[in-house]
Amino acid sequence: MEREPLTHAKQSLVDALGMPPIVFSGSSSKYLGHAVCQTLGIPDARLDIRRFSDGEVRVKVNENVRGAQCFVVQSTFTPVNEHIMELLLILDALRRASAREVNAIIPYYGYARQDRKDEGRVALSAKLVANLITTAGADRVITIDLHSAQIQGFFDIPVDHLYAAPVLIDYIKNHITHDYVVVSPDVGNVKRARGFSRRLNASLAIIDKRRPEPNVAEVMNIIGDVDGRSVLIYDDMIDTAGTLVKAAEALSARGVRDIYACCTHPVLSGTARGRLANSAIRELIVTDTIPHHDWNNPKLKVISVAPLLAETIRRIHSNQSVSSLF
Repeated sequence: MEREPLTHAKQSLVDALGMPPIVFSGSSSKYLGHAVCQTLGIPDARLDIRRFSDGEVRVKVNENVRGAQCFVVQSTFTPVNEHIMELLLILDALRRASAREVNAIIPYYGYARQDRKDEGRVALSAKLVANLITTAGADRVITIDLHSAQIQGFFDIPVDHLYAAPVLIDYIKNHITHDYVVVSPDVGNVKRARGFSRRLNASLAIIDKRRPEPNVAEVMNIIGDVDGRSVLIYDDMIDTAGTLVKAAEALSARGVRDIYACCTHPVLSGTARGRLANSAIRELIVTDTIPHHDWNNPKLKVISVAPLLAETIRRIHSNQSVSSLF
């Protein structure tokens, strides 16, 4: 089925009860939440978030939400525990304020990498966070490009799993016009990268790597024809950028022409920014699920997912299909 284009999100914003949706923004997603409200043509909902001197978070909803359908935009990136706790308190406040429905929009879902017991006596953190969100009062979760799709099954409430690929692909098609190869930086990302390359009508290459310990990657081999061609490295997230930079080094050694990188979630923790700034990567294309307004690097190109989230809100509010977007 061919995906539907993003429509004008200001349409159909009044439901059967004659009420528009109310969109709140947590402190981690102020810019993104504001952009979503602007796209929808509605005002930003007022939310008072303060901290006591000992660090405890205090949340107060400054809107009448009784009987309303509410959406909370809050990515849970670093400091992840602070942002998760804040999200839980906002959900609880809305539930206690008699909101008809509370929807948690979590563009970047923290703790998603801890989704299975890969060794004995470890916490299944992705499941625990899902339980906390549900217990806090969420009726639905909307998220983008989960690190593992099975996390949807950790929730006992509906989950709308959105994909940033259409947003990124539209930009790439308009700005990278010469022939290139899509590269998966590891074997685990091959399925995602293959779908990406198919939509771009590009060939696929794979980097076989070994990870001796968390956040440490060692490139082993490159599978595919990349010699003398431009490449686009695609992944769902970039954390320390160790994998990405090593991949770029290995590709440069194979004589590639231009190196582009693309991801949905630019975590960029630790020394990632410095690594990327000094790398052979010509352009890094990311979305604003995680903001980086303080990093003025000419290599960084940010594509907003606000229109995608706004259209999703409109469709949920008017009981239309969300999956047809993809």
